[in-house]
This record gives sequence, C-alpha cells and structure tokens, in this order.
Amino acid sequence: MRTSLNRLLRAHGFVAALFDSANALLDQGKFDEAICIVLDINLGGKSGIDLRLRLAGQGVVAPVIYITGNDSAANRAAAMASGCVAYLTKPFSAQSLIASVERASAA
Repeated sequence: MRTSLNRLLRAHGFVAALFDSANALLDQGKFDEAICIVLDINLGGKSGIDLRLRLAGQGVVAPVIYITGNDSAANRAAAMASGCVAYLTKPFSAQSLIASVERASAA
C-alpha cells in the first residue's frame, strides 16, 4: 500500500516520505516541512488516531488524512475529533486521496 501511495503522490507532483512504523515517523522529526501526514487507522497493532494525538501533543500542526480498511462509526468519530482533514475508506479512489492532499496543502 505504501509503495502505491508513494507512486500516486509523486505522479501528482508531491514529495512523499514513507515510514514503516509509527516509531520511524516519530523519529524523523521534520514535521514542519510536511504539507500533510497520511496515517492508516491501524498501524500494525497501534492506533493511527493515538499517533495523531501524540503528534499534536508535540506541537505538530501538519494536517492529517486518515485511511482505513476498518471503517466504523467509532473510528470515524475518533478520527474527526482528532482534527483530520479527510477520512478515506479502502478501497478509495486515487482522486479522493489527491483531492484530500491538495485541500491539506491549501490550508
């Protein structure tokens, strides 16, 4: 999935940085350069929503786009409450992701 997202974003002129874990994302520390952060709700046993809240607690203001294959009313409500700019359910169209990134970059 990450490789496909990377190709899609690059094909539309965005520079993407990929991370294989929540810790890898946290360790890179260059959030002021990000126009947005795309997070899966399920990060291999960890919560993308919890990661978003942790980032916000560290002062990271980059907009967040959530993607999920496990849509539920509870996930959607928690994602919206965490301040995301988009919530996309898999499978989502390439255009819906690109439109969400473009909205985030305009914010």
